[in-house]
Amino acid sequence: MENNKTDLAKILSVSGQHGLFLYLAQARGGAIAESLADKKRTCLDFRSKITTLADISIYTTEGELKLQDVFEKLHATLGDKAAPSSKDSADSIKALFAEAVPDYDPDRFYISHMKKVVDWYNELRQFASLDFTREEDETPAEEEA
Repeated sequence: MENNKTDLAKILSVSGQHGLFLYLAQARGGAIAESLADKKRTCLDFRSKITTLADISIYTTEGELKLQDVFEKLHATLGDKAAPSSKDSADSIKALFAEAVPDYDPDRFYISHMKKVVDWYNELRQFASLDFTREEDETPAEEEA
């Protein structure tokens, strides 16, 4: 996935599992996925709480902002630098979001959410790409024929 665009619809967050996973295929009892960090494959069963990053949004004062847009705003603010780690001070993480996404809703987008977002951002930056596919980039196979 190094030089390709990242499709957040195929990047999974799994409750109780550390890190992000790339969806590979449907399995009889769940999904086959590969850890972005160590490339180990695993079968995630249907009881696992699996969320694609494309389905996640954050709260802003204007409504909701898709996670992909948040990552793009973070990337525009940070350039090639990594985001603060989730272990860094809450103030440094809040300062980053105040600069990158100044209209985030502090009453509904908490520091615990911000920590997840910066961890995901850094993992994508390191093991995938911060260049994302857009729905308009994708052409269904039927249309190509």
